[in-house]
Amino acid sequence: MTLNTVYETRALTKDLYKIFAGVYSDFRAVAVENYKFELEPLSYEGFVEAVEKELIKCIVLLENQIPTAFLVYTTMISEAIELNVIHCLGEEDLTEKRKVLVEKFLEETQEERTKQVVCYPMLGSQGDFVEYLSNYGFKFVGLAVLRFMFQNSNSEAILNNMELSELEEGYEIKTWLSGYFHDAVKIVQAAFENTADALFDPRFKSIDGTEDILEKIVNSVYGEFLPMATSVLTYKNQPCGFCFANVTGGKIANIPIVAIEKEHRGKGLSKHLLKKTIKTLLHSNKTGEREFSEVNTCTETNNYQALKMYRHAGFKEDYSYPQSYLGANE
Repeated sequence: MTLNTVYETRALTKDLYKIFAGVYSDFRAVAVENYKFELEPLSYEGFVEAVEKELIKCIVLLENQIPTAFLVYTTMISEAIELNVIHCLGEEDLTEKRKVLVEKFLEETQEERTKQVVCYPMLGSQGDFVEYLSNYGFKFVGLAVLRFMFQNSNSEAILNNMELSELEEGYEIKTWLSGYFHDAVKIVQAAFENTADALFDPRFKSIDGTEDILEKIVNSVYGEFLPMATSVLTYKNQPCGFCFANVTGGKIANIPIVAIEKEHRGKGLSKHLLKKTIKTLLHSNKTGEREFSEVNTCTETNNYQALKMYRHAGFKEDYSYPQSYLGANE
């Protein structure tokens, strides 16, 4: 901390709107490059409106009464407290500013954290804060972001040449129907309850929580749901695997979940689901029914089987980042 610097933290309120606008504008200017935002952040007016509606909460750091940093979080989307971003003006005293903001955040969420996990995707330059964040009890999982670019003929060629096991008798690949929902909940919950995803999204640990996740996917809360591109594996007409697809914004499609029932794993069936989904998206793109620039997905950096599957389907790893989480009561 610079000599005579006084730090103060406050919630963003109307009296700060005018002088805070410059800090937010600085964030918007670097959101894509520094924080890997896929879409342009909210306009300042939209950001303020979201704060006033309590959709998000913003803690502002004042440096000698001038805003120079902020932290944004929300408790509205899931059972976890989602720390969205920490942004600081310039490069001076970054560690100290981040620490002050995190400590205020932990103080503000103390009651909620008795029951809720904190999750914080430390995208871009925020990864530099890992060492210091661990001092507060946060733990980390490495996540890789992979992309299949629709204008890349090489990716499509790799997909077309993707080797698939022959479907055994009784198996079929179908398209999503609403009647599959309850089977999907049971299959996804069983597939994810002991994974790293359940550490930072504990809803996967229960049927009710997983139902909430899938309801938000199919009801387009997390982005427009794409039922025509969501592939379903059935065995003797009973669902046993799913590859969900949605649009996270603009022309960007996403695969949020791939899950196979335990007794049907180890047969290469996930590849069938994935190829069907990507082929459907490509067809929609080529016919002009929809326009996509890419489809992306995310998996753990040490999940070599999943990484290999995506590579064989034409995906390329774009970047990785630490997904941090703080368990309830920690």
